[in-house]
Amino acid sequence: MGRGKFKGKPTGRRHFSTPEEMLAGTSSRPRTFRKEEAELEEEETSDIESGEESDDVSEKVKGTEGVIQIDNPNLVKPKNMKARDVDLEKTTELSRREREEIEKQKAHERYMKLQEQGKTDQAKKDLERLALIRQERAEAAKKREEEKAAKEQKKTEARK
Repeated sequence: MGRGKFKGKPTGRRHFSTPEEMLAGTSSRPRTFRKEEAELEEEETSDIESGEESDDVSEKVKGTEGVIQIDNPNLVKPKNMKARDVDLEKTTELSRREREEIEKQKAHERYMKLQEQGKTDQAKKDLERLALIRQERAEAAKKREEEKAAKEQKKTEARK
């Protein structure tokens, strides 16, 4: 009788390495990656012995980068700088937005100084309005005083 449509999992045919074999590196399963790793280590040791240092070997390659040389102008490698290599005298350039923000703040400060001195059109209009309001208030106070004096005079006349 056939097994039908579905086949069972081939777990019976799998061979698993024991932890001792893994530590010893004598697994029955061939590993090509270990061979490549061993070859790279041999190259590094031979380069170090001969006095040469290669940057290509120290960097890890991803995918086909090790096989194909790619010059991508958009690929920017991070430039890590150490604290001792930092140049403190070097000035950093501001971005366009930062420059515009600083210019905007300076222009606002200049405008506010002129506003305080009364040299801007807005300040002149404000001062004219303020003078008019002061004049009206002075006239209203004068009128109240006259009315108050008139009331007191009527009271004194009524008492007599």
